[in-house]
Amino acid sequence: MNIDWSDVRHEAEGAFVRYLQIDSSNPPGRETPAAQFLGELLEKEGITPEYIEIKDGRKAVFARLKGSTHSRSLMLASHTDVVPARREDWAVDPFGGEIIEGKIYGRGAVDMKSVTIFHLFCMILIKRFDIPLSRDLVFLSVPDEETGSRFGMKWLVDNRPELFDCEFSLNEGASGLESFTSIPLDIFQVAVSEKRMAPFKLTVKGTPGHGSKPTVDNPIVHLVEACEKLVNWKRDLDISEQNTLLVRTLADKSLISKDFDFKNLRQDGLMSPDMEAGLTNTINLTIFNSGFKFNVIPGSAEALFDCRLLPETDLGDWQAQVESQINDDRIVFSYALEEVPNEPDPMISEWGNELSAAIENSVKEFFEDAVVSQTTSTVGTDNRFLRTLGIPSYGFIPCLFSQEELDGFHANDEFLTQDNFKLGVELMWSVVAKVVCSK
Repeated sequence: MNIDWSDVRHEAEGAFVRYLQIDSSNPPGRETPAAQFLGELLEKEGITPEYIEIKDGRKAVFARLKGSTHSRSLMLASHTDVVPARREDWAVDPFGGEIIEGKIYGRGAVDMKSVTIFHLFCMILIKRFDIPLSRDLVFLSVPDEETGSRFGMKWLVDNRPELFDCEFSLNEGASGLESFTSIPLDIFQVAVSEKRMAPFKLTVKGTPGHGSKPTVDNPIVHLVEACEKLVNWKRDLDISEQNTLLVRTLADKSLISKDFDFKNLRQDGLMSPDMEAGLTNTINLTIFNSGFKFNVIPGSAEALFDCRLLPETDLGDWQAQVESQINDDRIVFSYALEEVPNEPDPMISEWGNELSAAIENSVKEFFEDAVVSQTTSTVGTDNRFLRTLGIPSYGFIPCLFSQEELDGFHANDEFLTQDNFKLGVELMWSVVAKVVCSK
């Protein structure tokens, strides 16, 4: 087998640009054209995809390449939807797929249309070169990840369990980083667990009235005071086992001091937002609703917070902490997603199997001195549904992100460099080939 990587990278980049040009914003949930696009690329190679309609034309796309043994499959999983983007907030068209000075711009460039293309081309190359497989390789791209997966991965796990006879799964959740605490260093993090999505709502009722008269029971004022307490709340750091392993690995390589302490980074002002997100339960005020006319004091107000909890956090204990911090009986706390309180405790995927070894070995082939480390993803991914099935599911984006690229997640002017795209295509292939291709 002789793969011309120059041609493959060029072909894959062209597909990536076209994929970015499909507006699959969720809400409202326009993912079917994206699923059709991916399926058509597979069909051109003689791979027959299955389009699974979940709700109102919202489709997932599934494909399988059969292996020569009865070993369970490797699943390459991703999502087709992206968060909305407003053209007026971007310097470029968010659905233009423009390439400017080595950067590929577009909503979904890092989250996660690039990874989907990496997965897809693993399937395409195996089929195109008729490479024998030791186990099945499965491709699955689903809708609705960005709003909780109710009409995506969760629905499929509940209604199509036969799709998930898998030995391992790869998805998003962590990536390579160019530095650690401002030290230039190639670190490839692999998410073996993740924080729990637990958005919550605060509501308060007050006394409505005319805006011209003084009042002591304006619900907006009560809610602003409660929100201010949460915004200024300094929570303790919680150093997980995965973060401890990273520090130990870096210390063993003499890359950092053996007495390294994360808490010192906060005191010294060196803690990045990404790092702090991995060490604390995070809360961010994202929506504030109240009022309908300037001269009317409203009768109620509500605020919504994006909240990500560390895996070991108990939901009841967390609610009690929030309510204690607010310390105002007028404020009513409730979780904003119905299924959050009933989800099983987040699980940690085992390490030390064929897939984790393939990731470690492949990374070292590309970057001799790189560090590969387990981590807890700071964002919610569809891996959480597969872990509950007992499938070791890893979050692995095979790119070496700069801070600017990391900051592009859900932000304006999201981009991926062409160099990172090229790396992702080849590194993903290296990992997948080690796991599924016959020796």
